[in-house]
Amino acid sequence: MKKFILSLLASLAMATSAFASSGGIAWDKFPADKLNDVAALQNGAKLFVNYCLNCHSAAFMRYNRMRDIGLTEEQIKNNLMFASDKVGDLMKVSLDARQGKDWFGATPPDLTVIARSRADGSKGSGADYLYTYLRTFYRDDTKATGWNNLAFPSVAMPHVLWELQGQRVAKFEEEKDAHDKVAHVFKGFEQVTPGKMSAAEYDSAMGDLVAYLQWMGEPVQKQRVRLGVAVLIFLGLFTFIAWRLNAAYWKDIK
Repeated sequence: MKKFILSLLASLAMATSAFASSGGIAWDKFPADKLNDVAALQNGAKLFVNYCLNCHSAAFMRYNRMRDIGLTEEQIKNNLMFASDKVGDLMKVSLDARQGKDWFGATPPDLTVIARSRADGSKGSGADYLYTYLRTFYRDDTKATGWNNLAFPSVAMPHVLWELQGQRVAKFEEEKDAHDKVAHVFKGFEQVTPGKMSAAEYDSAMGDLVAYLQWMGEPVQKQRVRLGVAVLIFLGLFTFIAWRLNAAYWKDIK
């Protein structure tokens, strides 16, 4: 158990380091209704295993946990398992951490709790960050991977979803602030080559993927909320009963 906790803390530290943005733009609001959409969660799981699970692991999640989003073990085995043949296995990858660091400049973080670790009180939730991050890649020939990101400037990760979104370049203009300091201000994207999806379809797909990442960080969130509500109702009723019993006990005592 101690080893498990230490491993989880280490993964959280790597995830926070690798996904931290140095400034970046304001975060867009993640469409939270997708968390209650089983079809969106299932599509997010498909995107995750096809595009993320090649380099990033989810070492604290088992494949068979996806039964909680309406998938059968047969569906999981046939469609979502590429790195293992046992449905009870953890979602690990074969990428060596040292190789990952050599290739990308940083070890790809574990994504099990990435949505929970990236919350920022001044900008939004971890889901807001991921939703913005996945939608703001652009071509940048000055970077080793050929890609950059508005939410995470100088990111080491290439845009693995570019075939879906297409290739874009970011437009910046130089503007002076009140102190005559020149800043590069983002003015929008220009589509260079089309993707397999339209802009709206891609945004919706990224909402599905982030919904799955959010769910994966706490699969029992709905049950926890329901249990919490039930406990509060019970405590309220118990408090009322105790209050009336107390009044009945002391009513004849002067």
